[in-house]
Amino acid sequence: MAHWLMKSEPDTLSYQDVVRKGVPEEWHGVRNYAARNNMRTMQPGDECFFYHSVQGKEIVGIVKVVKLAHPDSTAEIKDGKVVWECVDILPVKALPRPVTLEEVKTTPGLEAMALIRLSRLSVQPVTDVEWDIVCKMGGL
Repeated sequence: MAHWLMKSEPDTLSYQDVVRKGVPEEWHGVRNYAARNNMRTMQPGDECFFYHSVQGKEIVGIVKVVKLAHPDSTAEIKDGKVVWECVDILPVKALPRPVTLEEVKTTPGLEAMALIRLSRLSVQPVTDVEWDIVCKMGGL
């Protein structure tokens, strides 16, 4: 199982919104090739940190991938095909204590985390070591 981090602005889609819906949520609207390619790699069962960007700037929960990459329902069709893809997710659990970006930046073992190095990438890989550190920081 691989680990990932997915970013969303909480006023667009928050972790609480995903929990409230209670049905698989299409992670649509991503318009970055690297992020799309990361979603193409995801497998059902992969777990992802849910990161509130812009407002909060913190990891607030965990979601899991429940459907392989498929055409994004919000994408335009170009030359007969959809360029943009997405995966579907379901909530797993909220972190008992959100982990802020500032904490990530100052925690040993997280200095190479994509969240710091690739700050604008909305779907990014997380190593097993990074996953364990952040889960512990978040009270899991």
